[in-house]
Amino acid sequence: MPAPNPTPATVSVTASPAGRECAVLLVNLGTPDAPDTRSVRRYLREFLGDPRVVELPRALWLPILYGVILPLRPSRSAKAYRAIWTPAGSPLRVLSDAVTAGLGAALRADAPELTVRLAMRYGNPSVASVLRELRDAGLRRLIVLPMYPQYSASTAASVFDAVVDELRRWRRVPELRFIADYHAEPAWADAVAASIREHWATHPRGEKLLFSFHGIPQRYVRRGDPYEDQCRASAAAIVQRLALPDDAWQLSFQSRVGREPWLQPYTDETVKALGRAGVRSLDVVCPGFAVDCLETLEEVAMQNAEFFEEAGGEHLRYIPALNDRADHIATLARLIRRHGGGWPEFAPHG
Repeated sequence: MPAPNPTPATVSVTASPAGRECAVLLVNLGTPDAPDTRSVRRYLREFLGDPRVVELPRALWLPILYGVILPLRPSRSAKAYRAIWTPAGSPLRVLSDAVTAGLGAALRADAPELTVRLAMRYGNPSVASVLRELRDAGLRRLIVLPMYPQYSASTAASVFDAVVDELRRWRRVPELRFIADYHAEPAWADAVAASIREHWATHPRGEKLLFSFHGIPQRYVRRGDPYEDQCRASAAAIVQRLALPDDAWQLSFQSRVGREPWLQPYTDETVKALGRAGVRSLDVVCPGFAVDCLETLEEVAMQNAEFFEEAGGEHLRYIPALNDRADHIATLARLIRRHGGGWPEFAPHG
């Protein structure tokens, strides 16, 4: 396995001298600083300690977290991270940096005074630290874009919490615009569909296409979380663009933890069932992930590929996330420009 590398430097597309008043803050989930047990334990402690992620009474959950999960899970998770770690670092961090750089370049063409920065909800660089750097550079207007196409309280709302927790300490808070989700952007569905077509143009096409979204507990949906509906709407929009018949695709939810029911059907059980049913080749795409990460590269492309083959299947091919594709960057840039409407940095020129 490759040796751990230092965390890549924070990407800042433009310098941030005093007077750079408007910024876009991209926020992704986060990643350990290194694929070792200590780093993973620190990351999991922050991630699983977030009440938005695990909606259980603290008196019930914290003893489980500190007494069972943190002593046991980090070593197993570190092994999974080592399987996907690159010479440049964590794929999620490296690819999020690339999206940040691409988005900054796209926006700089007509908003040269705009700063685009990346933060991680858990881990480094933290939301608080990046916001403080922006404040010190003269921040007055801020657009926050969580890198989750579909909204869930466990993801996008947690980003909002982190932003507000920092801003509430400031004497002068910036004007704030928060983008809750972007699954209904037609250009986003166009980009995912295009990525699937391009994969089929260069790889043997699977007998079925499986859409695998990250799961959440069913009770979150019962309490009003729109995540499941948005996932299903996302898949339907992409299927429509691909003109797929109903029997050519399925939808599932991955990454469940614990014993309570999560959104179903589960991805691991689905790929096993398809293998047992005689499906020999399966394509899997994960439209809920803006960039590739542990859940796509290790859980789907490695773990679930093994499950599929053990059940009788032959080839599970993972279709990469949008990452820093040009159409993904263009979609995010249009989204930012629309939400920045009325601010001087986004005023029409000429």
